[in-house]
Amino acid sequence: MKSKLGLEDVVITSSSICHLNEKSNTVEVRGYDLLDLAEHSSFEETCYLLWHARLPSSNELIEFSQTMSNQRQMPVGMLELMSRLPKTSGMDSLRTMVSALAAYDPEPDNTSIEAVQRRAIKITASMPTIAAAAYRSSQGQEVIPPDPNLTHAQNFLYMLFGKRISSSLSRAFEKSLILYSEHELNASTFSARVTASTLSDIYSSITSAIGTLKGPLHGGANEEAMNLLLAIQSIDNAEPHIRMLLEQKKRIMGFGHRIYKFGDPRAKLMKKISKQVGEETGQVKWHQICEKVEEFLASEKKLYPNLDFYSAPAYYCIGIPIDLYTPIFASSRVSGWSAHIIEQLQHNRIIRPRAEYVGLSGLKYVALSERQ
Repeated sequence: MKSKLGLEDVVITSSSICHLNEKSNTVEVRGYDLLDLAEHSSFEETCYLLWHARLPSSNELIEFSQTMSNQRQMPVGMLELMSRLPKTSGMDSLRTMVSALAAYDPEPDNTSIEAVQRRAIKITASMPTIAAAAYRSSQGQEVIPPDPNLTHAQNFLYMLFGKRISSSLSRAFEKSLILYSEHELNASTFSARVTASTLSDIYSSITSAIGTLKGPLHGGANEEAMNLLLAIQSIDNAEPHIRMLLEQKKRIMGFGHRIYKFGDPRAKLMKKISKQVGEETGQVKWHQICEKVEEFLASEKKLYPNLDFYSAPAYYCIGIPIDLYTPIFASSRVSGWSAHIIEQLQHNRIIRPRAEYVGLSGLKYVALSERQ
């Protein structure tokens, strides 16, 4: 057996959820172009598509959206638990509180597809509530309960800011959630499927995925991308700063992708969204810096931006704290994680790979008294 570092190009399962088409440079979710979904559908509709493998009818979407709305409130007792946690990162809080959700489930170990689908709704509906509440609590601010009259995307921003923001900014944010919702067998999705394959509960699977997403090489890239832009600060400093980082052989977060060699197709739409948000909020310089960095890295290194690079300034212009960028990623990707957990359970076989052994062999035990 020959190993491949990082399982690069190793196919470990079959799936009908997401197709990363390298030839056409597109992302298809259940057969639909993800960019079309982001432009035309809602986050709730995308969740339905992911979990049921088809788009809902009008009545089905109304009922589904209402069910999600009813599940957004955190169980009684979780706010007290949250208040007892020491100040920590947004991802640490999210991981702990999603795990705690299992304690409020009367039958968390029921792995029937129907039960898992119900819990997928509960977890997906709860995660933005948890993320916003954890942040406000850490800042000594009053926690804002969800508004049943708002959509999934609108609710997060309302619970974070304590007020409603413009419909255009809310819609821009919702498009980003759809773009982040699913992306085939990335590290966190693989983590969720491995846990699900043991027939553990969905809370454990999602918690595993959150822990995996926390890493800066996966979900933390959007936070690092914004920190990069803040370090650059001006258009004139973009090229010199990036050149300095390259000379120091430092990684430019938000650029490059193992699958896409000529650019992440999701970044094209996110770039448009970032420009729109910057113009509406009067903060166009961040988008302009991004374009300068993109142009320089394309010409110098043939490196192209991924989704994280342009989502960072869009979130910043909306006013979202940097510590919440990765929890937002998780609050979107949980829809894709759940779809993969459901699919894994439908044709389950425990995931147990092998390793290529490269260590010593045939050694003889030497008594402790005889060792030098």
